[in-house]
Amino acid sequence: MIIYKNTNIKKEHKNGVIAVGNFDGLHLGHQKVFEKARLKAKNHKLKFGLLTFEPVPVMYFNSKIKNHRINSVEQKKYYLKKLNLDFLIIIKFNKSFSQISAENFIKKIIFKKLNTKYIFVSKNFRFGKKRTGNINTLKKFEKTYSYKTMIVSPYKKYKKIVSSSLIRKYLSKGNVTQARNLLGRSWVIEGKVVKGDQRGKKIGYPTCNINFNNYILPRLGVYAVLVETNSFKKKGIANAGFRPTFNGKKLLLEVNIFGINLNLYKKIIKISFIKFIRREKKFKGIAQLKQQIKKDIDIAKK
Repeated sequence: MIIYKNTNIKKEHKNGVIAVGNFDGLHLGHQKVFEKARLKAKNHKLKFGLLTFEPVPVMYFNSKIKNHRINSVEQKKYYLKKLNLDFLIIIKFNKSFSQISAENFIKKIIFKKLNTKYIFVSKNFRFGKKRTGNINTLKKFEKTYSYKTMIVSPYKKYKKIVSSSLIRKYLSKGNVTQARNLLGRSWVIEGKVVKGDQRGKKIGYPTCNINFNNYILPRLGVYAVLVETNSFKKKGIANAGFRPTFNGKKLLLEVNIFGINLNLYKKIIKISFIKFIRREKKFKGIAQLKQQIKKDIDIAKK
C-alpha cells in the first residue's frame, strides 16, 4: 500500500476506485464499503484506494473536543495495510481545505487530480464547505466529471447500524465486548510509556503508564487487557483513571503486565481492552487497595 500525503498520485493509481470518508473507526461498516469497492476494482481491473482526512474534521472545527478518536493515525495506516489497499491518500484538513466548495472538491480533486472512475461513500456522507455536499451532489455531477457514485447502505449487526458514534458510546460505558463486536477486533490504545510516580512498584504491582492523548475515554475503572510490544504479548490489567486512593489529579492508563519485569519506559506498547472488571474507587488505605488488586488480577486471569 502506497501512502500519499497529498493528491499528487502516480499515474498507475489514477482512473481507479476510491472510497472517501473519515473512517475513524475502521469498523465492520467501513470494512463492508472497502469490500464492495475492492470487488468493483477487481472486476474492472482498476486500482483501489482510500481518501481520508487528518485531523478528523470534527476535532479541527471544535478545539474543545479532545478525546474522540477510536484509532490513532498510525493505527489507521496499520489496519488499512491489512485490508489490502493499493493506495491511501491522507489529506491535511486545514482552513484552506475546509473552504473548498462541494463542486470544487469534485472538480479539482476527484476529477482533475485523481480522475476517479468509481467513488464509494456511505449514505450519510457530507463534504465541501459547511458540509453542503452530499450523495445527491455527487450524483448531480457524475456526467460532467466522468465518474460513478456507489452508495453503500448502512451495515447492521444485532439490529443496530454499525457506526463510530455507537462504538464510542459503548466504550464510554465500559462495554468493550460490544465495541469489539462492531469493530471486528479488540479496541486498542497504543502509546509510549511515560514516567509515573512509582507507587505501583512500591506496593508490589509495577505499572506502565500511558497518556490517553486524543483517544476516546473509556469508562473509568479496571479492565482485563492484552499488552503487546515488538518482543512479547502478555495478559494484564489496566486502570483507566485518576488514582483516587492517592488523590491523583492526572488521567492515566496504568497497566500491570502479568509475568514480566522489564523497564519499558519510553517504549511503545499496545493495550487491547478485553473486559471491564470494575469501576474506579477510592480505598481507605494501601492494604485495602492491594487486596482489591489481587482480586482484579484473579478475575482478569480467568
